[in-house]
Amino acid sequence: MNIAIPYGFDRSGRTASSDATQHLNDLIGQVLLTAPGERVNRPTFGAGTAQLVFAPSDDTMAAAQQQLIQANLQQWLSDLIRVQSVQVVSQDSTLTITVQYIALQTRQPATAQFVYGGVTP
Repeated sequence: MNIAIPYGFDRSGRTASSDATQHLNDLIGQVLLTAPGERVNRPTFGAGTAQLVFAPSDDTMAAAQQQLIQANLQQWLSDLIRVQSVQVVSQDSTLTITVQYIALQTRQPATAQFVYGGVTP
């Protein structure tokens, strides 16, 4: 069973679940959004990308963040996915992260895209 992230309950009052692809995307998002030091028992967990929305954007920052994200995904999710590529695009106050990976259980390629920041209408 793939537990839905964030944890919650379904309509019947049981633990909510999700399909395999959504579960992997949720796990990737958890690695991206968690800041290092945020988890008490895993102080090195997380890439801290949410902080980058307010950082100055340039090619150097994007390249460094791509390496940091890829390293974190390989460290924490290497038993579930094989990362093919990570692309970080920072434009104005919006940060777009695209992760292409192969799910090891199904051997199927997948893409997860996360958009942080920006102005909501």
